[in-house]
Amino acid sequence: MGEARKRNGGAEEEEEAAKGLTLPASVHGNLKSVSGDDAHKEILQSIRTSKTPAVINYGASWCRVCSTILPAFCQFSNEFKNLSFVYADIDECPDTTQNILYTPTFHFYRNGERVDEMLGAGEERLHDRLWLHS
Repeated sequence: MGEARKRNGGAEEEEEAAKGLTLPASVHGNLKSVSGDDAHKEILQSIRTSKTPAVINYGASWCRVCSTILPAFCQFSNEFKNLSFVYADIDECPDTTQNILYTPTFHFYRNGERVDEMLGAGEERLHDRLWLHS
């Protein structure tokens, strides 16, 4: 499935986590990357007020599954143009992502409300959820 969230604060892990995952270099549709709790709060507020369907991918730099699904997530942002796509690294937004226990976790929003959650990865499973919520 995914990986349990690691919060043991070792110096090596903190240094690695601070790097975050980088988005692939190709052109992305409606994809934003969030770094920091304030930016995460702004994105959530924007989703609530705009009523635009959205999906947030909560991942981490140390999560192998996250780095495996991220290129597909970026690619899907080009395919599902009516959805807003957001990537948030849990280690860069520690205060606002405390409720994320597994990575990757995908939250789906419609009309400003969270309507679905998907834990773990799988391109086909993610594609089907995106289709359902688009």
